[in-house]
Amino acid sequence: MILVGLLALVFAALFAGAAFYINFAEQPARLNLEPKQLLMQWGPSYKRGFIMQSSLAVLSGLAGVFAYTQSQNWVWILGAVLILANWPYTVLVIMPTNRKLLATKESEIDSGTVVLIRHWGKLHAVRTLLGIAATGIFLMALAW
Repeated sequence: MILVGLLALVFAALFAGAAFYINFAEQPARLNLEPKQLLMQWGPSYKRGFIMQSSLAVLSGLAGVFAYTQSQNWVWILGAVLILANWPYTVLVIMPTNRKLLATKESEIDSGTVVLIRHWGKLHAVRTLLGIAATGIFLMALAW
């Protein structure tokens, strides 16, 4: 149980670290770009980040559920729910913005594009908070 619990923690911490980096380093840096370059940077970054972060959330959530089945400690389930909450949050709340940005043609890029990417950053901050919360909960579960 300790090994799978550690894996849940490590995957959640990696998720949280990546999300934190996006919100506190990458997003502010890209917002200094001109609108066209901003969108051109956001698109590939988003696509790569989606693959990495979605995988980490699933791996962490599954490890948390497995740790629960081994220990019957409900705290593992709480951590798993928090990290896995990134999936419905992303699909229901962030994805409409992602689709608008990904569908933007080069000729349509303007100051509204910048506003939309700023909005995306605020939405993404919730993912950062979910990752940090799950990491803390998994740490607490390991201590019990």
